[in-house]
Amino acid sequence: MTIASISLYRQWQPFRDGTYRCSGGRSAEGFDSTIVEITTRDGVRGYGEMAPLGSFYDPAFAEGARAAMRELAPQLLGCDASGIEALNRRMDLLLKGHPYAKCAIDMALWDLAGHRNGLSLASMTGGAEGKSLALYRSIAQQAPDAMAARAKKYIAEGYRRLQVKVGLDVNEDIARLEAVRAAVPADTVLFCDANASWGTAETRRFLTATRNLDYTLEQPCASYEENLAIRRACDRPLVLDETIDSADVLLRAIADGLADGITIKLARVGGLTRAKFLRDIAIAKNLKITIEDTGGAEIDTAAYSGLMLSTPEGLRQHTVDFHNWVTVSNADAEFAIADGEMTPPSGPGLGVKVKAEALGEPLFNCKL
Repeated sequence: MTIASISLYRQWQPFRDGTYRCSGGRSAEGFDSTIVEITTRDGVRGYGEMAPLGSFYDPAFAEGARAAMRELAPQLLGCDASGIEALNRRMDLLLKGHPYAKCAIDMALWDLAGHRNGLSLASMTGGAEGKSLALYRSIAQQAPDAMAARAKKYIAEGYRRLQVKVGLDVNEDIARLEAVRAAVPADTVLFCDANASWGTAETRRFLTATRNLDYTLEQPCASYEENLAIRRACDRPLVLDETIDSADVLLRAIADGLADGITIKLARVGGLTRAKFLRDIAIAKNLKITIEDTGGAEIDTAAYSGLMLSTPEGLRQHTVDFHNWVTVSNADAEFAIADGEMTPPSGPGLGVKVKAEALGEPLFNCKL
């Protein structure tokens, strides 16, 4: 299965609900997505997608990813596409760091393997458990009453799990959580996500003021040491997101008893191959697991939801339907969504049929 050509495409994906705001006043209007198409000599195609949330969320930005992919792609031509781990090692040899720039290539290799073997991603990564995944919807930062109104809207749309974005002024954040909690049914699962924007003092104040409310705290502080200091004061589940960027960090967090759960983002760790490795470590240590990404449409959603579906049901937290966050589409895919659950497509590879007309002309192409 020799790699014969690699093409890059760009797709701008505006947010359906307008500007997305998170801590520190950071905001984005949509995802700037890069889509990779890998074709083998015998004509099999695989697709991958990487879309950062602006340039402020993770150490990643769209033009940087595309520049790195242009450098990597010609050096992968002629390689065996079935050797996914070997190709990941080759990419690491050719380009030190920059895992986000390797994510879509790795994803396209898994898609190729699935099409070649007639297997879904879930089948290839451990076997599907059940058919559907719990979904959450993120409530971007606004005034408390506006966030409460948005929460009601998402509940009406069928979501049963909400992520409340906090991480600004603590008193306002307390009011945000209280407003959302009062606006939604009592059985709604709430996560409070500070996106690593608080210090330990702010986190302790928030925990004390909201002790009577039921929620999971997600990534309160930026540094590992700050979150470890908060662990002793946190009497509720603590989930790490931004911190989890490698196996070394995850193993350290397990040894320190720091986290009750983790969020694995494909672009942050470098693709499905690395995400599966982290996922399997977390399974072995009985941690709650979310698998998602920094953004994208149908291609990317199919990738992380396929890996999530092969995660043990008892350890799955939830995931996200990013393809429903945006106003454009890049593939036909049979996602079924009902009662706060999403059923991923079940076809070979990622299970999607990419829309050539949605991609337009490639930004870059190289071939044997």
